[in-house]
Amino acid sequence: MNAPCVVILAGGLSRRMGGADKALQTLAGRPLIGHVMDRIAPQAGQIAVNVNRADPAYEALGVDLLADVVEDHPGPLAGILTAMRWASTDDFVITVPADAPFLPGDLIPRLMLASGDPTTTPAIAASAGRDHPVCGLWPTALAADLALAIEQGSRKVTDWTSAVGAHRAEFPATTPDGFSNVNTPDDLARAQAYLDNTA
Repeated sequence: MNAPCVVILAGGLSRRMGGADKALQTLAGRPLIGHVMDRIAPQAGQIAVNVNRADPAYEALGVDLLADVVEDHPGPLAGILTAMRWASTDDFVITVPADAPFLPGDLIPRLMLASGDPTTTPAIAASAGRDHPVCGLWPTALAADLALAIEQGSRKVTDWTSAVGAHRAEFPATTPDGFSNVNTPDDLARAQAYLDNTA
């Protein structure tokens, strides 16, 4: 089986980062999204980025840039649907957030294993008793179901994943947590401090 397509979700409004695009914030001298790409590329086939703002920094990544296929920024579900539509000729697609620089090196194979059948059954990551549903495996056959859920007002990822019977891929606790998000300037400072202390 070929390595699956991956879409990095960077289409949010970054409100907790003061409106600055968090995916492009500098961590250890590089944009945050660059760290995410480094973590996911060895596991992935083709990579694209879901982004809703024009910036030369995204174009410099050299990958497909995908605007939401749903208007008015309805949240991560729109990014997941965008990923499914982009990868529609494949059986499934993986999504990860653009603000998680410490993603596990075995994220994709563990999601595939947890799914059991990636052509029909979604899987989401979980660790330390918490779900991380933006890190997920999505059968592209479910695109119509997700589009309808969004149209009917669904906005919370876990509401939809529960409805479609997503499995969980459980990951061990690590320091830092492999799914920790950089949402605020303080989060960014903590990620930098960790990298400084391990350099």
